[in-house]
Amino acid sequence: MRRQAESEAAAGSVPEAAIGTPEESVGRRPWLTPGVGGIGTASFLADVGHEVPTALMAGFVTSTLGAPAAALGVIEGISDGLAGAGRFVGGALADDRRRRRTVAVGGYTTTAVLSALIGVTTSAVQAGVLRGAAWAARGLRVPARNALLADVVPAAAYGRAYGFERTMDNLGAIVGPLLALGLVSLVGVRTAMLLSVVPGLLAAVAIVYAIRQAKLPRAGERRRLRFQVRPVLRGQLGRVLAGFTAFEVGNVAATLLILRASDLLAPGHGTDAATRIAIGLYIAYNVAATIASFPAGGVSDRLGRRGPLLVTVAGVTAFLLSYLLFAVSGPQVWLLGAAFVLAGVGIGCAETAEHAAVAVFAPEKIRGSAFGLLATVQAVGNIAASVAAGLLYTVASPTFAFGYLAAWMALALTALLWATRKTPGAQPVRTRRPTHS
Repeated sequence: MRRQAESEAAAGSVPEAAIGTPEESVGRRPWLTPGVGGIGTASFLADVGHEVPTALMAGFVTSTLGAPAAALGVIEGISDGLAGAGRFVGGALADDRRRRRTVAVGGYTTTAVLSALIGVTTSAVQAGVLRGAAWAARGLRVPARNALLADVVPAAAYGRAYGFERTMDNLGAIVGPLLALGLVSLVGVRTAMLLSVVPGLLAAVAIVYAIRQAKLPRAGERRRLRFQVRPVLRGQLGRVLAGFTAFEVGNVAATLLILRASDLLAPGHGTDAATRIAIGLYIAYNVAATIASFPAGGVSDRLGRRGPLLVTVAGVTAFLLSYLLFAVSGPQVWLLGAAFVLAGVGIGCAETAEHAAVAVFAPEKIRGSAFGLLATVQAVGNIAASVAAGLLYTVASPTFAFGYLAAWMALALTALLWATRKTPGAQPVRTRRPTHS
């Protein structure tokens, strides 16, 4: 009966539930394989590495190099733009299995070296060139890493695998700034930046380990480099990405949340104390994101094919509630804390589920392009959200700005619920043991 159900499911004549639960699909094969562990470790180490120069960048450019704050803004803006372009190009490169491995290793290595070399620069121009090049390499590696993760884990465990990777990434974002503070007190800013190359290069070693331990199928003939956008935007995958786009256009940088908390708390606590409290709330945001990521992936796996979309819906709902609180909140620390934690839970759920959804709905031949387009949407959407909300915050009011963001979350919620509708004739995702070379 079991074999018959599987053959009928392959023909699309029975629902996915007839195949069995995700736990049955995984069977005796654990999801936390050496490949998954290696990629998660790489995400942690890479974040530790590049968060050190990131945390020190503002003071280094303005104090050490003597450049104005405007120069820092230009450097960061150009770097974010190059990262977005790198993600789009990286998606096309990652469609080819051989290229995705090379790009992943090269991207981690290049980002580590170029970020660390900022410590030896003597002008803002030199620092900007290295920062931009490092961020372009970082963008290139993202689709390759995400596609590799789909290669090394059973389909029924995508949620847990991407949740684990996001958890490790968030942990790195917490440890990196703390390491930066410790290194600065011991060896100074320039040496601290140079030492950041160590965890960065260890991340590249972890990716190599993941690829070798996973015993991936031998890459076939090299595919022609193509930027595949239309195939990604067809059918249910296209509807999914439309919902993700609406979410990302409302996913503002956490700096605006910190600013809102500081502005509300300053009259009653003073500027310095308000800033410290706001930073503490931001730490709570990161902790919530870290804690939420892996359980969100587990829930996604248990809910089957539509699981990633339903978990994203939960994350978007958390953001909607958070933005409404930021819009109407007064200077109550507990209320602001609830808003920060909701946003942290939202990003932990959404980022995990977005990656799992692309792995589920994108055919293997265009999986790299799908991850590249998702990463590009994330980068461009975040810039659009921050610019628009920042302008509204300044020229209208903070309440209007967060109301604008909440409206985008409501739109994303509607689009994602629409995307959960099954496409006629859609094939269920079945777990298949890959052929080892």
